Amino acid sequence: VQLQASGGGLVQAGDSLRLSCAASGRTVGSVVMGWFRQAPGKEREFVARVSKTGATTYYADSVKGRFTISRDNAKNAVYLQMNSLKPEDTAVYYCAADTDSPYGLGSHNSWAYEYWGQGTQVTVSS
Repeated sequence: VQLQASGGGLVQAGDSLRLSCAASGRTVGSVVMGWFRQAPGKEREFVARVSKTGATTYYADSVKGRFTISRDNAKNAVYLQMNSLKPEDTAVYYCAADTDSPYGLGSHNSWAYEYWGQGTQVTVSS
């Protein structure tokens, strides 16, 4: 599975951004897809994921109510709509694929994801 993340940029607090993750090699509808982020000096952390069926989404508490993960099977892509951005959202954002989740629900643990995109930088100024 090859993943290509895009859509990052420099925005002000309160603004919105939409990240995209284009997949090839596997259809996004057949795997769990997740978004993670890593800020300078910090460990990579879970942001959001969508289950294999697409029926269930999960979010980190820090982004719940502000971020929305979605996918478009026809375009074989996953998106992360980020609203009401805060300076603490500044990080490199990565999309990832978990191809062998036992129940198709995925995990918040980064080690469960076998494939990763290259990351896209999001910087939120105050």
